Amino acid sequence: MARAVRLLRRTVSSSAAREVAEAAATAEVLQQPVTTGRQIAVTSIRGGAGKSTVAALLGTAFAHYRQDPVLLVEADPALGSLPLRLGAKTLRWTTGDLARLVEPQMSLLDVTGYLVQLPQNAWLLPGSQGQIGATLDIRAYERVMVSLRRYFGVTVVDCETLPAEVARVALSAAQARILTAPATLEGVTSTHAVLRWMQGLPPRIIAGTVVVLTELTPHGGLDLGKASRALAATGAGVQVLPYDRHLASGGAIRTELLSHAASRAAARLAAEAFHRAQQRR
Repeated sequence: MARAVRLLRRTVSSSAAREVAEAAATAEVLQQPVTTGRQIAVTSIRGGAGKSTVAALLGTAFAHYRQDPVLLVEADPALGSLPLRLGAKTLRWTTGDLARLVEPQMSLLDVTGYLVQLPQNAWLLPGSQGQIGATLDIRAYERVMVSLRRYFGVTVVDCETLPAEVARVALSAAQARILTAPATLEGVTSTHAVLRWMQGLPPRIIAGTVVVLTELTPHGGLDLGKASRALAATGAGVQVLPYDRHLASGGAIRTELLSHAASRAAARLAAEAFHRAQQRR
């Protein structure tokens, strides 16, 4: 019994030490300075894969760890749920509005006057004012993204699902891209086909891509290790977002209600996405 207790203590101590080391390494990556704003685009190949949830978690993680301003852009105006996930109570100017207003001489204070303020020095630019069926002009999107890049250390873009035109433009222009997929056999198979297609594009595309397998139900039955290895063999990064009851509720995300596993997964994802974004200067 005494030997078993000592072994258990060593195991727990070792596990705690690894977790502390991982948290420190994650923080070190996420707090790295940037010379120009890093843009990270989040998309999926179909709806219901947790795209807006992942975008909200990324933005929240960056805002928690970084000192410079963080921007979240909703580039999915027709069906986007990013404002809901971020708990935005009012929606002000949209991407299309700001495209007509932004000027090179504007200061950060001028720009943030058109944005929705979020906790911890983060800001939201909605895609619409809650209107169903709203559209986003590509030229308006490009103008806004080019203009705002110098004000924010990191910008997270919640794109439309592929193969929408704005999503393709966003993915091409971003320094890193996140492809969300449900942690199911169908989701993994479809995502693998998309990654194989990406391998035919310039190498920077696949090298800057991270797949997020989202567990939409507890104990889904998929061998996540095997699935992750198959997807990683294409050259993309792979992270798993475990099932979380709070996230599954679909409302505003409150970080204090996330499970420990979900919080760690979100931080790891943010660190890998930022690291890959930093590789492309």
